[in-house]
Amino acid sequence: MSETKRRSIVTGEDVTAVPQGGELEIAAGAIVTPWARELAAQRGVRLVESAAGQASKLVAIGADHGGFPLKEALKKDLTRMGRAIRDVGTFSTEAVDYPDIALAVAQAVKDGSVRFGILVDGAGIGSCMAANKVPGVRAALCVDEAAARNAREHNDANVLTLGSKFVDAAKAAEIVAAFLAAECTEERHARRVRKIVAIEEHYSK
Repeated sequence: MSETKRRSIVTGEDVTAVPQGGELEIAAGAIVTPWARELAAQRGVRLVESAAGQASKLVAIGADHGGFPLKEALKKDLTRMGRAIRDVGTFSTEAVDYPDIALAVAQAVKDGSVRFGILVDGAGIGSCMAANKVPGVRAALCVDEAAARNAREHNDANVLTLGSKFVDAAKAAEIVAAFLAAECTEERHARRVRKIVAIEEHYSK
């Protein structure tokens, strides 16, 4: 018997909901908590990643005109990190509206075609606000590596926003690397993220 788990975090509760000896299909790149893995082993539940596994390596990136130069630098860094890139624009320093770019990145994360998104504008604030209006997106503005790790480990953020006025190319690359390397695996953090999701679902009705 197979059940499907499409959320980004798989917890012990998800595993216990599957009949013993069953199969749990999880979204590509989903984080499985240590307790969930232990329960799966105890109950003979197989964790099977969905066919869209390539999405876990794909990063959507976008910027407005103010963030364009930093976006271009980050694309080279992402390639060195072994990440595939979906660049949604903008493609020059000609003025554009950051909510349009933020929406394009957020939609790619929401539909599961990419695991993570990165947005760059002048301050990183507006893009963060816009992206967070899309259900399923948890965007975080980060100014250093510690904040990036916290955003992932504690909040399961799936979109990183950066302000080109506040971080240079070298610092931005460090922040991106920290963000992409970290995972939300602690059960207590997963529980809190589920509460964030519950708030979103309540007001989306």
